[in-house]
Amino acid sequence: MADIDDAVESSAPRSRSRMRGGLVTVGTVTALLAAMGLTVLGLGAADNAVANYDASSWLWSTARSELARVNGVTARVDTRTEVPNARQHPMQVTQTDRLLILRDLRTGQISSLDLATLQLTATTKTTPGLGVSVALHEDAAFVVDAVQGIVRQLDPRSLAPVGEPVRYPPGITGGSFDGEGRLWIAVPSEGTVSAVTAAKLPSAPASAASAGEGLSPKRVETYDVAEPSHELVVSTLDDGVAVLDRTAGKLVRVQRGVVHPTPLTLTGPGELPARTSGPRVPVTVTAERRVTVVGDGGEEKAFTVPGAGDRLSPAVAWADRFYCADESTGTIYAFDAGGQLVDTIRGRANGPLELEVRENHLFINSPDSAVARVVDDKHQVREVNKYAADVLGADPPPTPPPTPPKKPKVGKPSAPRSVTAAAGNAQARVSWRPAAANGAAIMKYVVEGAGQRLEVGANQRAVEVKGLTNGETYRFAVHAVNAKGDGPSRNSNPVTPTAAVPDPPASVTAQERPDGTVLVKWPAANGQGNKIAKYAVTASSAGANAPAGESTKTELVVPAGELEFGTQYAFTVVSVNDKGAGSAASPVSNTVVPYAAPGRPADLRAGTVATQPGAVTVQWAPAEENGRPVTKYLVDVGGRSSEVTDTRTTVTGLGNGQNVTVKVKAVNEAGPGPEATATARTVAEPRVTVTGSSATATAATITFTVDAGGGQATCSVSTPGEPAKAGACSSITVPNLTPGTAYTFTVTASNAAGKGTATRAQSTDALYGIATCRNGASGPESTYCDRDVSGRNGNEVFSVTRQDNDKQVGWARPGTRLQAYCKKSGEDVYAYIYNNDKRSTWWVQVNYEGKNYIPWAWLNLEGGDNINVLPTC
Repeated sequence: MADIDDAVESSAPRSRSRMRGGLVTVGTVTALLAAMGLTVLGLGAADNAVANYDASSWLWSTARSELARVNGVTARVDTRTEVPNARQHPMQVTQTDRLLILRDLRTGQISSLDLATLQLTATTKTTPGLGVSVALHEDAAFVVDAVQGIVRQLDPRSLAPVGEPVRYPPGITGGSFDGEGRLWIAVPSEGTVSAVTAAKLPSAPASAASAGEGLSPKRVETYDVAEPSHELVVSTLDDGVAVLDRTAGKLVRVQRGVVHPTPLTLTGPGELPARTSGPRVPVTVTAERRVTVVGDGGEEKAFTVPGAGDRLSPAVAWADRFYCADESTGTIYAFDAGGQLVDTIRGRANGPLELEVRENHLFINSPDSAVARVVDDKHQVREVNKYAADVLGADPPPTPPPTPPKKPKVGKPSAPRSVTAAAGNAQARVSWRPAAANGAAIMKYVVEGAGQRLEVGANQRAVEVKGLTNGETYRFAVHAVNAKGDGPSRNSNPVTPTAAVPDPPASVTAQERPDGTVLVKWPAANGQGNKIAKYAVTASSAGANAPAGESTKTELVVPAGELEFGTQYAFTVVSVNDKGAGSAASPVSNTVVPYAAPGRPADLRAGTVATQPGAVTVQWAPAEENGRPVTKYLVDVGGRSSEVTDTRTTVTGLGNGQNVTVKVKAVNEAGPGPEATATARTVAEPRVTVTGSSATATAATITFTVDAGGGQATCSVSTPGEPAKAGACSSITVPNLTPGTAYTFTVTASNAAGKGTATRAQSTDALYGIATCRNGASGPESTYCDRDVSGRNGNEVFSVTRQDNDKQVGWARPGTRLQAYCKKSGEDVYAYIYNNDKRSTWWVQVNYEGKNYIPWAWLNLEGGDNINVLPTC
């Protein structure tokens, strides 16, 4: 693996001949990707690897660590490629029809992939974090180190350096190609913008081309667009560049060698997209949610984006519309050329949104979710599932929307802090600490003194005041400006310029440390006859320069929190002697990325696992990384510790119904961060409370409540001698009971932790029947039912279910009310005319001198004479 600062051979394989039109089989593709550590998912056909890439774009999915190639015409994914060891890593994706270059912001690794063959051509390392970017146009690739001010061309086939880099002062901005293949770089310290063109690639891709071969990129155009130390933002055009001077409030377009400045009416610092398609440039003031559209004739329209908050991305121009992404809600607002809201595209999740115009389509990617969208030139919006033909599992828990901050009280800024001046030869260097913005972003600082008034960018808090007279004493005043006006000024110390200035330190080194501090060191400077009293250190990042502190020693520890974690910085040092005279700036130091232990995991949630005993599920939103990737999380649940790399886990082996404290810490290179805590309870055995009961003659209903203990309970009711009856955990009816019988019912609720029971005594209602025998109209039939006689007669009661004289126990006079218990099959009995020709083999057990049997033919049950209500004896 090569480093871009080493102009030596990269560790890339020697490129094979790229045979256009040749067939690449699935086996070939798989082998190639295995060699590079990538996996193709859902590859549909053998020639998919050499498909036409027009109208397609590769979109990154952070949670899945994969790229999906989205076809703009079909709005479907045709290929998905997994990138190992990049889960939850932010990724810069730069692509053409032919090449794809990735830069992992966490690791700094750059990888080049040939899209025609799906071959990995090379990898190389850069400093992790924000400050380095990659630009690609056709076969020209550049790495822009904004902190160091180095623009280096790479051979995209090997990622080896091509010739000598183009060097600028530290703290440049920009670094995108226009439509004509020029790379545009802005230099805030000079107030200039320049174009760089690529050198012709060497014939041997695996080796670097030396400057002696004449193969080096060139700075071909340079234009003055602002005063020095103004804050500049760059957007490349179809032909040329637009530079927003945030300090002066103007947009400068450079096209075909002509500089077109346009004064703007802005109420806060503006933003530009990295690339603007079409003739109109949208300038977005995110804090005010206001977009100003600038055309050839100046300001054309201004409109306000709905919603609240400042998480608004710069508006992107596409097909005579302007698309504004609100990352706090995941919503895209579309405005027509007249500034009217014409479409609202609702997102499914909040978080970063990437808008890029490619191949006559606008691709809208949500890298933290499964969803992307494609907008064609007719403004038809279609949703894309990036996880189509998925094989990787479920999404992580979504990051909850941030709590809207309280709207601050807006006022003029405070005075800057620590305004310091150091004299030089006919000049003075003035630096200061930032002023409090007081609710409205600082737009610029104004430095006044020596009859001069200098305006500098809000992130350019150091300026050289030139044209002074040696021997004369000066004092300078600095104040900040925001949308509410000018804040109070603060004066510097007096200084007297002199030609007797010390030398700067010969070199500077910087080292980031795990406690969040940065140690800057340098050798003692030559005072040229005067004593060195102190050293002033300046930190440079992409587009920014600001004082880092002063030291009387040859080192300075920049406190934790002074510099932004995860952002690249380099440092210069100025020597100041005991006369107050300052040297020129030292050479720039190496680049460092400050870091500290990660933040506290957010939105920690712990809950019961309803289907598993002694288990708790834990999930959380990722912790702030603070400059280094989170490598793992330490999870402690009730004293049981584990390490996980995901943002969710299930801890088992706990007791049932146990209340536990859950603690989660994130760990990065600096060590563990602060813990987040929550409480949870494992599933407990259910508890049953009987609330009531009722009965009919043959059924009983038990009502009850169940505390499921956090689990999923199932319930049943049982009684001895009867099968258990399952039902809802609120009320269960047990059928087929014997009338007039006392029962004890047991209610059982079961879950993963065990069972809970409760009992209830309940008797069934008694069921009665009427012994029925009605005399006929004449003859013997007219007295048949009057009394018990020898032989057969109605209403005879037996101890068995047959008409056995030896087993007869008595005779029930007609109209006798008998308590019925159950039914039993026996001898067929026909009641003839004496009971409506009733005939049956059923006998009913009744309370007659104990429990004995009467034919159902002679017993009419109350309530409808339904024999089926009786249980079988």
